[in-house]
Amino acid sequence: MTTKRSPLEAGEFSRMSDQEARWTHKVGHHFANAEQEFSANKFGFWLFLATEILLFGGLFVAYVVFRNMYPQMFLDAHLHLNRTMGAANTVVLICSSFTMAMAVRAAMLGQKRLQVGFLLGTLAFATTFLVIKYFEYSEKIAHGYLPGLGYTPHEGDPVNGNIFFGLYFSMTGLHGVHVLAGIIAITWILVKATKGQFSGSWYTPVELVGMYWHVVDLIWIYLFLLFYLIG
Repeated sequence: MTTKRSPLEAGEFSRMSDQEARWTHKVGHHFANAEQEFSANKFGFWLFLATEILLFGGLFVAYVVFRNMYPQMFLDAHLHLNRTMGAANTVVLICSSFTMAMAVRAAMLGQKRLQVGFLLGTLAFATTFLVIKYFEYSEKIAHGYLPGLGYTPHEGDPVNGNIFFGLYFSMTGLHGVHVLAGIIAITWILVKATKGQFSGSWYTPVELVGMYWHVVDLIWIYLFLLFYLIG
């Protein structure tokens, strides 16, 4: 005799008293329980974040080497950056870290509407960051500071300034790619959140994306200090 599985056991949606869609996560067959699955996922993601830090680490080493070689040039070149835009982006990302942390907490408490709201707020902050960076990049390119063939310094610009702006565009550009990847990841968990797929019993994707986003924000703070506040 075949036993009919309930919708929850099949990993489907069911209606609860609060009229919100609920979803039960199925633990992988290779894990003993949900706690072991969560620990394994978190450990693996920490390893991934370590590789990201190593990726930026090489660029940070290059920055230190060239800054020691051309200290005055770095001091002069950083004056051509828009400190107001850089500070605005720093505030934007700090706010996005707060909304992301609150989204994780809302997921832990099973508060679907709050979680969706905080994720939307994080997306808004992340998009604002890229928009500000677009205008800042446009300003630098218009002045001929794009490294390579696009570098056309004017009279009074620092000698060897292409080294500074090469590092600036490389490091902040790579960071921008990570912000874009974060937007994609946050959108993914936002879609799942709207379907009620996260609760106090399972919110692993939300926490992992939150970890990634906090690292991205932290890297920007270092970039802001190194490029915009040299003096």
